[in-house]
Amino acid sequence: MVKEMDKVDMGHHLSNSHHMKIQWEEFFKSKDETLAKKATLVEKASIVGRVGLMILSCGTGSWKVRDSMNTIARALDITCSADIGLLTIDCTCFDVNNQSYSQTLTLPATGVNMTKLNELERFVRQFEAGDGNWNIGQIHRRLGEIEHLKSRYTPAIAGLAAAIACAGFIFLLGGGLPEIICAFFGAGCGNYTRMKMGQKHITMVAKVATAVFVACVTYFLAFQLLHFIFDIRSSHIFGYIGSMLFVIPGFPFITAGLDLSKLDMRSGLERMAYALLIIIMATTVGWATALLIGIHPGDMTKLGLTPINLTIFRLIASFCGVFGFSLMFNSKINYAALTAVIGAISNTLRLSLVDYGHMPPALAAFVGVLLSGLLASFIREKVGYPRIAITVPSVVIMVPGLYMYRAVFNLGLTRISLGAYWATEAIMIVIALPLGLIAARILTDSKWRHAS
Repeated sequence: MVKEMDKVDMGHHLSNSHHMKIQWEEFFKSKDETLAKKATLVEKASIVGRVGLMILSCGTGSWKVRDSMNTIARALDITCSADIGLLTIDCTCFDVNNQSYSQTLTLPATGVNMTKLNELERFVRQFEAGDGNWNIGQIHRRLGEIEHLKSRYTPAIAGLAAAIACAGFIFLLGGGLPEIICAFFGAGCGNYTRMKMGQKHITMVAKVATAVFVACVTYFLAFQLLHFIFDIRSSHIFGYIGSMLFVIPGFPFITAGLDLSKLDMRSGLERMAYALLIIIMATTVGWATALLIGIHPGDMTKLGLTPINLTIFRLIASFCGVFGFSLMFNSKINYAALTAVIGAISNTLRLSLVDYGHMPPALAAFVGVLLSGLLASFIREKVGYPRIAITVPSVVIMVPGLYMYRAVFNLGLTRISLGAYWATEAIMIVIALPLGLIAARILTDSKWRHAS
């Protein structure tokens, strides 16, 4: 019979008394010079759990977390069985002596950090290549270095990234130069506010609500200034929606679909609920702010561009949008630019299929995302960067934030049929996005397309 050791509930903290910091070194009685393969089961399981929790904190899906934990476990000659959610990991490790050790590991919050994910994936590959022949001290030092990696970008740079992303976003939604300028300042101020609140570990709901409010009000003030100086049309106010789109939870939306496709139901459903919470909070605050300052969504002024010029500008705007989102996800500039090229091609194809091919938006989104996934698979083999760090930022710009907002705005005014129309349009596209990546992954990744 398997003998189960004590189950230890361990939390991870920021500066929150509800989540106690794990003192990982206290689980290790062996000396730093001891090879990990010679360590006790508790020590081996702690290495596996720590790696899994760190990868989960980067925002990736449960499949990648489990795959990395299994890779470390095999190198240490143990077996790992893990149940993974949005913030928690329940795992049990077994050794050849029929002993087991269980852990419950918890994060206080989730986020996205592609630079840290890249370093962790590199560690896992190196550990596997060395067949686990690292000593305890080496593992502690390397994981400690990765764990303490600071964000590559200050709140000011993150604000600028959001400004660039939303400026591109609003053009793709039909906005002109006034909307681009106002969305630039609105999104920049909004995301700067969110990042500063994040440094103080303010809860997610408060960060999103405040950021959206600041973005909408800043857009309104920028519009009033332009209206006063240049007497621009009042219809340019409708672009305020673009200023709040930096809060779109693209990563949890996409990873939720990927997890569900692998039957990781717990993680998939938790990620979907988390994404919906952000969307509901952002759109509700945007709706309330719009009513407070007396604005409402509407159709923006037609740009009157020729098909060729429109396509060129869409390529540029898509590049800016994806590049900005990639920086917000803490990607390196060179990888962000590479991702932006993929996103520019696939998103422009999507929009062209809708406008000139008269394809339904959801089907066009599927084709565009499928192309992103195929291009990302090819490029990943060349650069070795995490696939999800390339694919997700390139398709976040396709998430129908405008449709979601219009759905909530009309529902808030009890315009049920109109709200349901926009909600249905949004749901169809949201379903199509992960399906495109799933199809690309099945076609290009033999490990992914098998159940075990």
